[in-house]
Amino acid sequence: MRYSASFGGPAPASVPVRQGIRPALFYGMFAALLCANALTATAFLFSNDIAKLWNRQNDQVVAAYEDRIAQLRVEVDRLHSRSYAQAGDINLQLQELSQQQEVLIEQHQLVKVLVDKAGQLGIDSAALPSASGAPAIAPLAMSSGNAEIDATASAITQMMGETQFAMTSIAETATERTRNIVTELSGLGIRVTLPEDDLDGVGGPLLAAVDGAEASPMIDDANAVMAALVRYKAARDSIDTAPIHMPISGNFRQSSGFGNRTDPFTGRRAFHSGMDFAATTGTSVLSAGAGVVSFVGVKSGYGNVVEVTHANGLISRYGHLSGFLSEVGQRVNTGTPIARVGSTGRSTGPHLHFEVRKDDVAINPKNFLEAGKRLTGLLG
Repeated sequence: MRYSASFGGPAPASVPVRQGIRPALFYGMFAALLCANALTATAFLFSNDIAKLWNRQNDQVVAAYEDRIAQLRVEVDRLHSRSYAQAGDINLQLQELSQQQEVLIEQHQLVKVLVDKAGQLGIDSAALPSASGAPAIAPLAMSSGNAEIDATASAITQMMGETQFAMTSIAETATERTRNIVTELSGLGIRVTLPEDDLDGVGGPLLAAVDGAEASPMIDDANAVMAALVRYKAARDSIDTAPIHMPISGNFRQSSGFGNRTDPFTGRRAFHSGMDFAATTGTSVLSAGAGVVSFVGVKSGYGNVVEVTHANGLISRYGHLSGFLSEVGQRVNTGTPIARVGSTGRSTGPHLHFEVRKDDVAINPKNFLEAGKRLTGLLG
């Protein structure tokens, strides 16, 4: 007896057993479907060409493709040519920038020397940019854009302008100060000798001109600035040699001036050949300018006296001294202590009698001292 499957018995003999789809058949059908889709897409994209092929127009299609390839090749060649031209322009620009940077570095070195020289003479120049601040040229050689090249060129041009401004500032300041010094000293009858002729010497063998060998304008500018500094130094040295500086320091007061006055001993009008500075006995007396001590001793009416001979035939005289701090033949600078305040000779009390003389004629020392104050203010 057979039992139903629902009751766990044997299945009826009339029910057949089902079998699954074979794998080979399944994959074959899938591949066929995929190829059909691919062919359909290809036919959609290239339907015109395929139609022509099917219409036995293969030769015309091939010719058309060859024409398109030829046109594309021409276009590529044209783009390559443009790229090469642009690359050539960029390389040329980079080469020019490299040359400008070298000029900038050279210019910076020249200006640095001039700034140091000006600083030694007390001239503060405009702020000098650092040459290391210039953009590097080498990394830009790999850049494909011109914006960076233009920015670099602008930065280099700006820095070159700044260094040029620094040189111009130094030259103008030196020239202006030289002019003021000459004006002040000329008003005192002091001739200032400037090394103009010494800077004009040129020479060399006569040779044929060579293309591209012109002298650098930058060198000419630097030489002009240096010439201005040399002239200024000469003018500044003239200040040091002139007796225009205060011959005493510390606590003092001007007790008498140059010219006619009431004589303290006779009570009558008399000429006073110098300026008196009242101070305590022993106060240091300073040389009013660089020169050579030409007299140390006693003079009638002056008591103890020291005289210093300066350039331009000027002599400064210091009287009524209590002691000497210098000797004949000694070279002294501006501000060198040469004696001490006293009350020797024709004097009513301790003070310094200061004179400036030329050709043994007394000159008003007030004009010299006031010029000295103005020049000291000018030079800082």
